[in-house]
Amino acid sequence: MIVFFGPAGAGKSVQGQMLAARNGWRWLSAGQMLRDTRDLEVIKQMQTGKLVDPQTVNELMSDAIRRSHSVDNVILDGYPREMSQAKWLVENRTHHGRDIKLVVVLEVPKSELLKRLEVRGRIDDTPEVIDERLRIYRTEIYPVLSYLTEQNVNIVHIDGVGTVGQVHDRIMEELEAHGIAQ
Repeated sequence: MIVFFGPAGAGKSVQGQMLAARNGWRWLSAGQMLRDTRDLEVIKQMQTGKLVDPQTVNELMSDAIRRSHSVDNVILDGYPREMSQAKWLVENRTHHGRDIKLVVVLEVPKSELLKRLEVRGRIDDTPEVIDERLRIYRTEIYPVLSYLTEQNVNIVHIDGVGTVGQVHDRIMEELEAHGIAQ
């Protein structure tokens, strides 16, 4: 498994989809799975910028990982978002049959994120929701990265500013350096 971290607008989805297409891997986006749900309570939570109940997300992700058993690698986008999810992912690796090979953290300044999200224009991309998401991301992600480091998971920080192709090339260089892609 390759895990993408980064705040909303960092480019996780674009880069994850490109990697999946280029390598024949599966892209699994927690946000997309949640947006595709028909659960009105989940949709309401997302529109406020709050994180959806971790158990709900774990169940969605568990099903998606299991359904991807025939694919060499899966790319997790937006998951895990908090410590309980990170622990679940690591502790259940025998259940879902996958280790985390690499965590890619896309680093993008807030000013750039705001420009990107303004263009993206999702209904839940209001300034208030964006600020709340960034606050949650910062407070939740650092403990998760520390935990994964303690679990001997390789973590790389990638400059997420530039063209889509430039960022993709940086990611591919790291995947190649770690023996994950060619």
